[in-house]
Amino acid sequence: MWKIYALLTTAMLIWGLNLPLLKYLLLYVDPVTMTAFRLLLAGIAVFVILFGFKLVRLPTKVEWKYIVLGALLNVVLHHYFLNMGLFRTSGTNAGLILGTGPVLTAVSVSLLLRNYPSKIQWIGFVLGLVGVGSVVLAGGGSTGLAIGDVFVFISIMAQVLSFLVISKAAKTLDPRLLTAYMMVVGSIVLLIIAVIQEPGEVKAFAEVPRIFWLGFAASGIIGTAVGHMLYNYSVGKVGPAKAGIFINFNTMFSLMGSALFLGEIITSRHLIGLFIIIAGVILGSGAAEDLWKQRKKQKNPS
Repeated sequence: MWKIYALLTTAMLIWGLNLPLLKYLLLYVDPVTMTAFRLLLAGIAVFVILFGFKLVRLPTKVEWKYIVLGALLNVVLHHYFLNMGLFRTSGTNAGLILGTGPVLTAVSVSLLLRNYPSKIQWIGFVLGLVGVGSVVLAGGGSTGLAIGDVFVFISIMAQVLSFLVISKAAKTLDPRLLTAYMMVVGSIVLLIIAVIQEPGEVKAFAEVPRIFWLGFAASGIIGTAVGHMLYNYSVGKVGPAKAGIFINFNTMFSLMGSALFLGEIITSRHLIGLFIIIAGVILGSGAAEDLWKQRKKQKNPS
């Protein structure tokens, strides 16, 4: 179990550091076009990695249903509405809404899968939400509801529902292979949307500086391919609720990455929020309960 927690933390570190890199890339190419090609690169990269481990196979008809549904939710709807939302709302509002992800995941798992988190885990979910809120609010910004807020909420709900699909599909299909198929299928749909919504934007790739391609490769292969492969694999092992609480770490690592690479300032309010996030993840993931049970066994061996 602790190995999975380590994988989830690594995935959040990768996603968090990927955020400032994406901000740089979007200076040169519009969001839907950028996302489509980045996810296509990521999908191809995952296939290459899995082919090396001889894990690639054709899905069954039932597995294809999970792939298409997962691609529409996790790739198309999540990324499309997140990009559209970020253009129409403040970073503060977006961060607060995205911070509801673990709680929404826990509620969805309880209602749809009848897998109820413990009281300690619920406390962790709430603490994580409070921690994310304090970190985001420390950065200031507007708090009024906007259409962008609705788009961001649709984005996080689509992602939450996709975790349930991934959890179901993982019973027969390796989540890492599922990730590859989802990314390729989803990126093709996004490419069609990009051609309609951002016509001619593909030409922007011809005018970018050379260092752009280094960032694009790093974001697609490491930030997206490796990050999603680790996360979806973990969802298949521990379930969406336990894995979902680690999303709060995304806020923490994004803040650190922005401070390191974009020169943003970390205040005492940020540090307090980060401490609350860590406490929330430890409780919400079940790590605290696992540690307590291990110590209890050591004191009272059967």
